[in-house]
Amino acid sequence: MAKTQIEWTDATWNPVAGCSLVSAGCKYCYAMQMARRLEAMGVDKYKGLARKSGNNVTWSGVVREDQESLLIPYKWKKSRKIFVNSMSDLFHDEVSDDFILLVWKVMYATPQHNYQILTKRPERMRQIISDKIKTVLPNVWLGTSIENSEVIDRINFLRRTPAAVRFISFEPLIDSVGSVNLRDIHWAIVGGESGSKARPIKEAWIDEIYEQCGIYDTAFFFKQWGAWGKDNQRRSKKANGREYRGRTWDEMPSATGNMAI
Repeated sequence: MAKTQIEWTDATWNPVAGCSLVSAGCKYCYAMQMARRLEAMGVDKYKGLARKSGNNVTWSGVVREDQESLLIPYKWKKSRKIFVNSMSDLFHDEVSDDFILLVWKVMYATPQHNYQILTKRPERMRQIISDKIKTVLPNVWLGTSIENSEVIDRINFLRRTPAAVRFISFEPLIDSVGSVNLRDIHWAIVGGESGSKARPIKEAWIDEIYEQCGIYDTAFFFKQWGAWGKDNQRRSKKANGREYRGRTWDEMPSATGNMAI
């Protein structure tokens, strides 16, 4: 587990390392670059997970389960919000059902923490939780990433997944998602892309999500503009900041949301 600069969580925990591209939002994923850096620093867990592809870095397709990391949350007694697998996807096809169940046992045994699980594969998440886990843990928040309207169907799998809190990360938001239906979604995170190859974000796309949050009583969290400001000018992420509609938005869901399936 590690401290993090991600605004909506307190720490990260990575029992799985490595991933593969699944949609347009993955194209410039920060975790690929980070995996390369960690390998260069001699961290065996990340060896061979990412490779150069032309001028870009991409995943190699290797996904690694880390048994030793399962012990980490037990060492943290103070309550934390923990982002699970910031460097991977717990519901990747190469992660075994048995290992996912081991992760669930850790989360069950450490109720002082709130675990935030974000996946781009919500169909597998729904299947495993419905068929094998079956129990809703009040300290486990389940989410999916939606970067544009092409993957909007992910929300339907999430909505049908038993969970105490359901959330969507609209990051990197690279196109309009339209009037997205946020029924039974407790939290929405919105953010632009950062990095040297970041794609622009438009304020109108954020407005669409913000307005739907008001309709469905969904907590709204604006994470960042990223590399492109609301005036469509490229600057550093820090210079563009986090203000939207004249303020920062750090709304969070209640510890246990609507548990309707």
